[in-house]
Amino acid sequence: MKDIIKFLQQLRENNNREWFMEHKQQYLDAKAQFEEITLQLIAGCAQFDPRIKNLTVKDCTYRIYRDVRFSQDKSPYKVHMGAYVCPKGKKSGYAGYYFHIGTGGEGYPYGHMLAAGDYRFQPEVLKVLREDIIADNGELDRIIKTKVSPLFEVDKESALKRVPNGFPADSPWAEYLKLKTFCLCYAPDMKFMTSKDAVERSLELFSTTQPFLEYINRAIEYCKQGF
Repeated sequence: MKDIIKFLQQLRENNNREWFMEHKQQYLDAKAQFEEITLQLIAGCAQFDPRIKNLTVKDCTYRIYRDVRFSQDKSPYKVHMGAYVCPKGKKSGYAGYYFHIGTGGEGYPYGHMLAAGDYRFQPEVLKVLREDIIADNGELDRIIKTKVSPLFEVDKESALKRVPNGFPADSPWAEYLKLKTFCLCYAPDMKFMTSKDAVERSLELFSTTQPFLEYINRAIEYCKQGF
């Protein structure tokens, strides 16, 4: 892990093609290490989440090259490496477990991160999730408060200011109804990420989020089946 972080830190300071090509082998070494970590994450998640099986590294990882076509930041390379372990792979539309190595510091993409859920939901999925929250009378709240590790926090950054139309504004679950992103996040520090058991500790934390993901993926599955 330390070698991966070191490479990403150097890339952040030298984010240009010339430097990258001169240090291509260093990148390939870091990439190989991260792919091994991803295999461990896949195998580990499959132990407590039966929907995670038969995934490959390619199903869960991303290219280091940035799409700069519509960005003011023209830096050609990402300065993080991430693995998204979810049912049927990262393009399936299901929520999953995200493991993110950055350069250190705060915020995305520089900070390290463990996350469970997703941030891209179709309107029909959000509608079903909100209907479930009302009908289940606090099930999601109980899962988060009694099952999930307290290290995780609900991502409320993109939440609506008001409960959406069609749902009771005075609901005791109003804060969940406002969510547009159903995602739990934890920002481990450098000591955590450079420890020898970082992957094992991450898997232990991810295991506590499995009931949350089961709740989210139930709604996604329902929508995929066309109601």
